Amino acid sequence: MHSVQQEVDERSNLTGTNKFELLLFRLGGDATGERNELFGINVFKIREIVAMPAITAVAGSQPHMLGVVNLRGQIIQVLDLPAICGCKPKTGLNIMLVTEFARTTQAFAVESVEDIVRLDWRQVLSAESTAVGGMVTSIARLDGDNGPRLAQVLDVETILRSMNPTDRPDIDPETIGPSLKLRPGTMILAADDSVVARSLIEKGLEAMGAPFIMTKSGKEAWDKLGQIAAAAEAEGKTVHDKIALVLTDLEMPEMDGFTLTRNIKQTSRYAALPVVIHSSLSGTTNEEHVKTVGADAYVAKFMAEELAATIRQVLAK
Repeated sequence: MHSVQQEVDERSNLTGTNKFELLLFRLGGDATGERNELFGINVFKIREIVAMPAITAVAGSQPHMLGVVNLRGQIIQVLDLPAICGCKPKTGLNIMLVTEFARTTQAFAVESVEDIVRLDWRQVLSAESTAVGGMVTSIARLDGDNGPRLAQVLDVETILRSMNPTDRPDIDPETIGPSLKLRPGTMILAADDSVVARSLIEKGLEAMGAPFIMTKSGKEAWDKLGQIAAAAEAEGKTVHDKIALVLTDLEMPEMDGFTLTRNIKQTSRYAALPVVIHSSLSGTTNEEHVKTVGADAYVAKFMAEELAATIRQVLAK
């Protein structure tokens, strides 16, 4: 029991060290059965891994939706991840990954599960244009006894959104509230590695009337913050005359949102900048880590009204 609790504690504390754990799995090869590559999902998004149960087909469902399963009284949709990514499993769909993120629970069918590896975010590089239709957010470098390997980290938010289209507008100007009142000359610095998330954030900030700079990783945001601060100081001003608030995701290549936030709050010239963490990772553990690194607020993805309300609340302090 002690070793299990120790493992849980170690996994929870990874967020303080720019590290995370990646579940590695395979989807199959290409149309000819070759190139059986590794894929990955952040362990924090995995609720459980089970052998493929019986699936009930749903009439009129979207392509690549296999159907639904009843998992201990909860009805969960199951998506054919190999088909979505253009892969063909040799041995069939054998494993079901049950995931929780962005306020939803769903399952992905895969061919096999390989391992769980602990990585530093610096081992992960951005990679948006890939052979699987832009559904890979980054590439992880795995260092092992048999030499380096690469794993494609899937953008599951993009996948889920593409498989569940909606007629509802992403942003409703009627409900998002009045325009943000930022100090003249200031803007919001935002960071997110997901194509879909960036698009939603940009639409939301535009609807709020807030000028912004969008970056694709914590490191890019950190570097941009340094550039803005240097330019401001050259004008006899401070970074606070240029940046009103930093809005950051948690899972990002090279530098995660926890590390970005901690760097900001522990650097004297940035410490007073308000930071809002906006992530698909939810739950009390992540929210506690948000407090530990000094973030001013946390909001789960993606409800434009909640994001707008949170930004207004933080700016009003």
